Amino acid sequence: MLVLYFYVKIHITMQIDKNKILERANQVCKETLMGTLNMEFIDLGEDYITCKMPVDPSVHQPDGVLHGGATVALAESVGSFASRIFLDDPEITVRGIEISANHLKSVRSGEIYARASKIHLGKTIQLWEIRITDEENNLISIAKLTTIAIKKNKK
Repeated sequence: MLVLYFYVKIHITMQIDKNKILERANQVCKETLMGTLNMEFIDLGEDYITCKMPVDPSVHQPDGVLHGGATVALAESVGSFASRIFLDDPEITVRGIEISANHLKSVRSGEIYARASKIHLGKTIQLWEIRITDEENNLISIAKLTTIAIKKNKK
């Protein structure tokens, strides 16, 4: 019974921390490209983070489907944020240094979900796989993002 108590206590603590992290992530993104594209962080696990973005005419290319650039912006946003969260060092800032994406399926409406999963989490270089899916979990795009952690300038 004591083991169950500690498991429940740890699980509840982790859930509170998770919710605080997601709330903070969404708050700091409001006045950025992420806010402009209505991205929202919705889930966080031990080695991944998930963000969603609505698909509507504001993110379409002229022929009425999701613009690949908007998809890549979502991928880089969620992957860069993953590096920042999982490195958990207030003395560093994260920058994307390379991204590649393959677009596999078109989307006209609804929401897409980007899940950044860790491939490598080094102190300096991080590598993420970002799978972008639709509401039915169909794979829309897959991206690979490399980020670099650099020390913040002291003022």
